[in-house]
This record gives sequence, structure tokens and C-alpha cells, in this order.
Amino acid sequence: MPRPARHRLALATALTCGLAGLAACSGDDEPTDEPTSSSDAGESPSVEPPYLPVPAGVELSEQGSELAVGESAVVAYQPRQEAVGVLEVTVDRLERTTFKKSFAGWQLSADNRKANPYFVRATVTNRGETDLGGRPVPLYIVDGTDTLIEATRFKSTFAPCTPGEFPKKFPPGRTKKVCLVYLSPDKGDLVAVSFRPTQEFDPITWSGEVLEPEPKKPKGKGRPNR
Repeated sequence: MPRPARHRLALATALTCGLAGLAACSGDDEPTDEPTSSSDAGESPSVEPPYLPVPAGVELSEQGSELAVGESAVVAYQPRQEAVGVLEVTVDRLERTTFKKSFAGWQLSADNRKANPYFVRATVTNRGETDLGGRPVPLYIVDGTDTLIEATRFKSTFAPCTPGEFPKKFPPGRTKKVCLVYLSPDKGDLVAVSFRPTQEFDPITWSGEVLEPEPKKPKGKGRPNR
């Protein structure tokens, strides 16, 4: 099983400098006593456009949103250069498991065994115009050292937590429940789930209580013979 990729978060501080009422005076021009604001001039405040083009009627969640488990966000990203994917994402449940409980029969490297395994269950709806079939779900987890951890992908079905990607066809309007597996290195924690498609993007995060995996429901028995 491949070792999950790790991406160090760059903690960038955005500095916004505003200069109000700055006027350049030359010759005999007299400075005004009070600057005229845009509202006084009857100008409408500008609306910031979405960070990616989305279908009409779709409103993206604000970058930097901090959500609780159970809440939804509408996000956009580029699964490939010429396409835009739009998803409504609800993080439903965070789970911490163990290798003994969930990985019986799997061959694990020494590094993998030093990790803490987590499951993230989510509901995703394709709100865009691109079929996202077969592509990974664009969610990471954040550990206690502000490191982004990518979901582990399996070549075969991993029964305790599946599927970890969209089905072969995931057209606009379709909804799917997914389960993602994360191995947090060095016995790391799961602090939050993060949507951060680019380094410059102010991530949208979900946080909440990390629970034990729910027990498997027994398979239904057939009707008794009469």
C-alpha cells in the first residue's frame, strides 16, 4: 500500500493596505475638508467574482470558511487544466480506527504502522457541468502540525471504508456517499478536513468529534420458508 503524500502548509499572511482620503495637491488646488466616500457618491459596492467560473445560480462558499461536521460547502476546483469541477460537500463523520481492527490481512510497511489511520465519510453532489467520474475526492486532512495529508488510494476494494473516489460516471446532478482513508504519520492527529485545491487558496475546513467506526450492520436474512 503506498505511503500517503504529505504537503507542508505554507502559512501565508495576506496584508491589505488601504489608503483613505489621499489626495494629490498641486498649484493652487485646495484640499477638501472631508473625503467623499463611495457610498456618498452613490456607487454600489463591488461584488468579488467567484475564484473559478461556475454555472449560473451556483454560489460558492467563502474561502476560509470554518465548518462543523454535518455542514455543507459548495466548492470549485480544476481536476484537469481545461475543466472545472463544482461540488457540494458535506463532511458527515470523522472516525479513528486501528490497523488491527480495520486492516487485517493487509501487508503494511514499517512507516505505515507508525501512522494513525482515520476514515472520513462525506456526501458529495456534482453541482457543475463536468463529469468527474473516476477522479479522487479533493479532500485532505490536517494533522496537529498543520500538515496536509492526502487520502490513501487502494488498487482493490477496501471493505471497511469505500468508495474513496467517484464512480466511473459521476455526471452533473449526481450525489454519492464516499469514505476516505487517511494515514496520519508519526501517530498524528486528525484536526480538520480541508478543501484546498491550490497553495494560494484560503482553505475551507470541517472539524468535529472523532468517533469510533460504526459496527457493521448484519446482512439481512432471507424470508423464512413457509
